Amino acid sequence: MRPGIVINGEVSHDCSVSRSIGWFLEGVLPLASFGKRDLKLTLTGVTDGYENEEVSIDYVKASMLPVLKEFGVGADESEGPGAMLRVTRRGAAPGGGGSVEVFCPMVKALTPINIVDPGMIKKIRGNAVSCRIPPTSPARVAHAAKGILHKLIPDVWIHTDTNSGSKTNGPGGCGESPGLKCILSAESTTGVTLSAEVCLDYRLERGAVLPEDLGVQAATLLLDEVRKGGCVDSACQSFIFLLMCLTPEDVSRVRVGVLSRYSVTTLRLLKQVFGVEMKVTGEGKVDGGGDVDGGGVARSVLLSCLGIGFRNV
Repeated sequence: MRPGIVINGEVSHDCSVSRSIGWFLEGVLPLASFGKRDLKLTLTGVTDGYENEEVSIDYVKASMLPVLKEFGVGADESEGPGAMLRVTRRGAAPGGGGSVEVFCPMVKALTPINIVDPGMIKKIRGNAVSCRIPPTSPARVAHAAKGILHKLIPDVWIHTDTNSGSKTNGPGGCGESPGLKCILSAESTTGVTLSAEVCLDYRLERGAVLPEDLGVQAATLLLDEVRKGGCVDSACQSFIFLLMCLTPEDVSRVRVGVLSRYSVTTLRLLKQVFGVEMKVTGEGKVDGGGDVDGGGVARSVLLSCLGIGFRNV
């Protein structure tokens, strides 16, 4: 790392297999918007397999890139394309071998946000991905997830993405390690997107977890995010908090579900580094339990702050 001006341009990097590529992108994306040029980034490493601990590239594409657009990054299509992510090759943990291409345009300044209405869920989309595993496994994952979700909403579509090692280059190929995952995204009537993902733990013995179990777990996690009543899901909270601090000197507001421990730590760090203190207001009771304040109900949380006025000069 060389501290200083963010130049951007065309950059390639080989990520460590101890972390997923999504983990690297979570730190790169807030910086990429403030470079001197648009960023064209190629990352190689693990694309899938760490979803139980870190965000994946599919999660970055489903949840984080739409958040960037809300802040004005690539929002005006007349000025050029917005932030994009393309998977050129899958690589499951622990061996990796995947490749991802990312494009992020530069901006002069971010736009303050006001995302407070979660709306009603109108459709659910998903992707069941496999690497070096029979095609029936992702189909079983999708079928199990749809079996739960179709009881609540009719518009559910889950794509199955099967990758084999026979295609060494280009789309459809994958690394040496087998893997299986599922990511689901719920879109509301107000444009809010909530995502949840789960993967097969490569450290477990073969057959310890059935594909049906994976699909049920993914659907349950997504419904839990919807139940919390937030406008962003738990894994995206710290990302949106950081961008709110970097907006112009105007008020940004966002409604989230229950604050995660990671998000609480992030709020403390943002106050220490930027001197920005979020105003936190608990409101909007949701039936069904969860983190409670004595009443047996989970509460959504409204956070607002004044940006530091950071500009790309």
